[in-house]
Amino acid sequence: MFTDKESFLSEFDVTTRKLYGKSAAACGHREKYTALARMTADSAVQLRASTLARREKTDGRRIYYFSMEFLIGRLLKSYLMDLGCKDAAEAGLRELGEDPEDIYACERDPGLGNGGLGRLAACYMDSMATEDVDAVGMGIRYRYGLFKQRIVGGWQEEEPDNWLIDGYPWAVRKIDDAVVIRFGGTVVRREEDGRKVYDKIGSTSIWAVPHDVPVTGFGGKTVNKLRLWTAQPFHESFDLAAFNRGDYSAAVRERSEAEAITNVLYPDDSSWAGKELRLKQEYFFSAAGVADILRTYKAKYGADWENFSRRVAIHINDTHPTLCIPELMRLLMDEEGLGWDEAWKIVTETVSYTNHTVMPEALEKWPIPLISRLLPRVYMIIEELDRRWRETFDRTDPEQERILRSTAILWDGEAKMANLAVIASATVNGVAALHTEILKRDTLHDFYTLFPERFRNVTNGVSHRRFVAAANPALGGLITRTIGNGWLRDAAQLAGLESHVNDSVFLEDLEKVKLENKRRLANYIGRENHIPVDPNSFFDVQVKRIHAYKRQLLSIFKILALYDRLKEDPNANVPNTTFLLAGKAAAGYAFAKETIKLSCAVADMVNADPEMNGKMKVVFLENFSVSLGQLIYPAADLSEQISTAGKEASGTGCMKFMMNGAVTIGTLDGANVEILDLVGKENLFLFGMTTEEVEALRASGTYDPAAEAAANPVLAKILRRLTDGSLGWNFGGVYDALTRYGDEFFVIRDFPDYLRAWEEAAAAHLDSERWNRMSLVNMARSGSFSSDRSIRDYKKRIWMTD
Repeated sequence: MFTDKESFLSEFDVTTRKLYGKSAAACGHREKYTALARMTADSAVQLRASTLARREKTDGRRIYYFSMEFLIGRLLKSYLMDLGCKDAAEAGLRELGEDPEDIYACERDPGLGNGGLGRLAACYMDSMATEDVDAVGMGIRYRYGLFKQRIVGGWQEEEPDNWLIDGYPWAVRKIDDAVVIRFGGTVVRREEDGRKVYDKIGSTSIWAVPHDVPVTGFGGKTVNKLRLWTAQPFHESFDLAAFNRGDYSAAVRERSEAEAITNVLYPDDSSWAGKELRLKQEYFFSAAGVADILRTYKAKYGADWENFSRRVAIHINDTHPTLCIPELMRLLMDEEGLGWDEAWKIVTETVSYTNHTVMPEALEKWPIPLISRLLPRVYMIIEELDRRWRETFDRTDPEQERILRSTAILWDGEAKMANLAVIASATVNGVAALHTEILKRDTLHDFYTLFPERFRNVTNGVSHRRFVAAANPALGGLITRTIGNGWLRDAAQLAGLESHVNDSVFLEDLEKVKLENKRRLANYIGRENHIPVDPNSFFDVQVKRIHAYKRQLLSIFKILALYDRLKEDPNANVPNTTFLLAGKAAAGYAFAKETIKLSCAVADMVNADPEMNGKMKVVFLENFSVSLGQLIYPAADLSEQISTAGKEASGTGCMKFMMNGAVTIGTLDGANVEILDLVGKENLFLFGMTTEEVEALRASGTYDPAAEAAANPVLAKILRRLTDGSLGWNFGGVYDALTRYGDEFFVIRDFPDYLRAWEEAAAAHLDSERWNRMSLVNMARSGSFSSDRSIRDYKKRIWMTD
């Protein structure tokens, strides 16, 4: 790999001539991007070979990390930084007359995830490579991702995210590692040589074909891999006879049905067909991954099953990959000839499970008729696991019966994936201190009473290299000039910044960096949204998946309250503020889509009012992605983390904002609790009920949101606006959710205190010296939220590799 500008230019020119038959100087932006990506990927693959050669001499444990999502974002800039080549490449590009950022921008965000779950998995892959953990990611190569969000007339519209249209230079298709996956049919049991054999009759077969993406660790020592599976028909499936008679759809039906499995992330499952497709997806990548694990293991160790769990760990990121458990049982028993007890021992020593939700309704369940028809042999194993579990309870005891009802795998016609995951896993972890306590106290309480030793906490983390060094080079440069570059490898060294809390020169430099980033984002908004934004205004930001419990409504209601205040008194003490919102709503989630429409309606009203010029702007940024986040996080002044207490498992956006010096306004929910512990009440803005207060109010049955809103003139006016036509639309769905259907997430109750906290934050921002100190303290104390720390915790507490 090149080490300086001259060697880069030489290698770059050779590469472009091989790819395009012309010099680097003659290539366009996308050609230059592809050439540089190929050079970097080739170097990463070579380092992967060196990593494997080094590991061949050891007998350590390999971690297989299964996740439905890996939201890896653009790779080129981060990988050049990891490999130590970024400065040389950028110098060479500049000599060719290119702005490196223009080349980086040619890379499309891979459509491999949706939100926090997928970005967490990507950060963990980064940190496992950096921490030299032997790891392989197992996921799906979605052809069209989740969707590309377009805002048309204020409404979200979904378009296919055709991110593969230009190819993907980072991935290598490994056809020799393809795996056969079977669905449906019937299972026939017979005896052969004294053991039971299960034959699948009439099943449908498809190929699972892997595409490998190298995952570089910082420093270039270790390269792991992310294996993404794609579905292909088992037989060449073009029906020429159908084509010739004009039935073109029938001609490619088999191919289309196979490829549909990996076309889209989270297909709408409101229909039976949608449920079937989702179940196929989850089994498809779980089964392909487990088969791949056994094949790899046997190639190195043969049939040494006694030591399998010492050498292999299977980690399931949320419940989507839970079918790894019965599939591993199936392969060990049906293919490898192990008995039930031996196979079960291996499974329970190998698998670990991370829970990502405290809401029981969000824990996956599959209708028994569906799973038994689609996966007959797997269902037989699940049924036997459930039978054996039930036998451990005395069903004449009412309390034992109650516990069985909450912990059984099969109940009320459904197969409960979280229960299966807990029963089969060596460890179960939450993702923030509060979240883990809620799991133990409430969501998984009965399991906790049975297996207290299994429950652990590992607080989430994010890659500070990605979200500070790569996303915010001005801040990264300031940090390095101040404390050296050791923080890139050890985020704990960020604590060294705090000694500059009274350094006026450093604080001024910090303020200049923030302004530079705000200008960068303002330019983007002007170009994409055609809304002029003042970079000197207060940037108040809430960007995350649109969901009722995340309470985007609080942000919107606050904007309306401040707007009404300024309309009544143009001299009111409201600082010039830019309110930024972004996030996608699930395609079938009507309330979330109405929330987006409300955001856009408020933005249209505010931005069209000439009296608001110089006082307030509102922007909804469409199609939130990793790369857009990397533009937003560095520019934020105030980070909105305002979910109902007890509902957010952890959240990682709060960490990205914190690392970039934004100050948090939030409830005592998720990782906010740990932010409070780190920075103290004087360096963030708290509001709202606690988890205990939320639970008590809900249990009391006395909450009357309509009455509370009617008694508050500000809220009463806001609610009237929802249906009086002043916003250009009747937002009856939002109105009814808050007034007729109980305000499930306590927007009305928490709003007055939220507005009070926001006013305190806005006033604090006017004191630039105080705000810069708060910003610095948040940055300096954010090191514990590095995903490197999280992975070290997983090594010690979950995978037992330390």
